[in-house]
Amino acid sequence: MQVSADRAVCVGAGLCALSAPEVFDQDDDGLVTVLLPAPADEGAARAAANLCPSGAVRVTG
Repeated sequence: MQVSADRAVCVGAGLCALSAPEVFDQDDDGLVTVLLPAPADEGAARAAANLCPSGAVRVTG
């Protein structure tokens, strides 16, 4: 599983960090940061990607 986030597209909604806090966080500006997800976090990461209103979060593999 590859988790990535395009910070240039991120609008800071925070749905990723709220729905998958083990995978995503937000920096001081409210933009997404990707943590080091474990394989067990794949379902949460994919759900967060589906919730992202800007499409900034991607999960592949």
